[in-house]
Amino acid sequence: MSILNHLAAACACALFAHAVQAAPYIPASGSTVLERLPRRADPAQQSLRTLRAQLASRPDDLALATAVARQHIATARRETDPRYYGYAQAALAPWWAQPAPPLEVRLLRATLLQSTHHFPEAMRDLDAVVAADPDNPQAWLTRATVQTVRADYEAATASCARLSRLTSQLVSTTCIAGIGAMTGRAAPSEALLDLSLRRDPDADPELQAWALTLLAEIAQRRGETALAEKRFNLALVLTARDSYLLGAYADFLLDEQRPAEALALLKDQGRIDGLLLRQALAYKQMPGSADAYARAVAELQARFAAAMQRGDTVHQREQARYELHVRGNAAAALQLALQNWAVQKEAADLRILLEAAQQADNKVTVRLALDWVARHKFEDVALQRLARNMKAGA
Repeated sequence: MSILNHLAAACACALFAHAVQAAPYIPASGSTVLERLPRRADPAQQSLRTLRAQLASRPDDLALATAVARQHIATARRETDPRYYGYAQAALAPWWAQPAPPLEVRLLRATLLQSTHHFPEAMRDLDAVVAADPDNPQAWLTRATVQTVRADYEAATASCARLSRLTSQLVSTTCIAGIGAMTGRAAPSEALLDLSLRRDPDADPELQAWALTLLAEIAQRRGETALAEKRFNLALVLTARDSYLLGAYADFLLDEQRPAEALALLKDQGRIDGLLLRQALAYKQMPGSADAYARAVAELQARFAAAMQRGDTVHQREQARYELHVRGNAAAALQLALQNWAVQKEAADLRILLEAAQQADNKVTVRLALDWVARHKFEDVALQRLARNMKAGA
């Protein structure tokens, strides 16, 4: 095994190191389910094992390595298990550190770098890919996603526009609608995306779920809660294990003060830090759940401590929510929210920044957040209500 394989293996280990470094959890009985592992008889797992065995004997086979990486990335998304991202990186080890690897490796590397919030590095690879292959739809879509997360909306719009002649209307419309929802065009973006979704009933189920989740979030921000919930449930029918969807819907239920339903939604999902956080917040809302709440809080504390020890900053948004809404430490929450805001600027990032700034009575950051909202014409009834309360209490 080369030094690059060792390096990739170390990166893979870092993705699940919290399970090793965290304080041990001792179950109350031998019948307690700690984690549901993929079945060995699962055809997808059998396929992965076969591919890994082939790659072990031919590690420099580019076509095989990229196929293995793609399948692991797909599995990571399907199983909501970040360890598979590490396995994907390991498959690409012979080319990973090359300044200009083959384009197919470069695109996969950008995808993996994006997943760990290494956005500048991901953009360098994506820029190189679209320069060499301007008709690559996946590169443009990933590029638009990174640009939107970083609030570079003009560039993101240009990237989405390139998709219009390279892929389906639903893909390009969803791409554009995600930007419009952040920049004062929520209503027309919602209408156009809804129309595109209705016109393409045979689209890939994961793509339909992506569009429905965005439509649900837009409806929620406009205060249309019944419509938002309908769309969340339609998305769940199509992809019941998507961690982003589960987190977004759980947040909706928590905002609606429906913790029991949030817990039912997140059953057996505690291995994912962000979903365990939402379980804890649900227990906090439920009378008689003090013991379950204490266990969830202890596990979260151990996981976040382990993440800080290894320098993992991917979950700063979730850690800021934990500090604010679980520990009641507004100062720590604000510091984390500001660090997170410097990296990514999505709706959830804005909300925790504003909430932490309010609780910490940091008027400079409150003004920063409100100015950002005004400048981009961002629409969200919950944030607008929070802003009004701040002004009333000023």
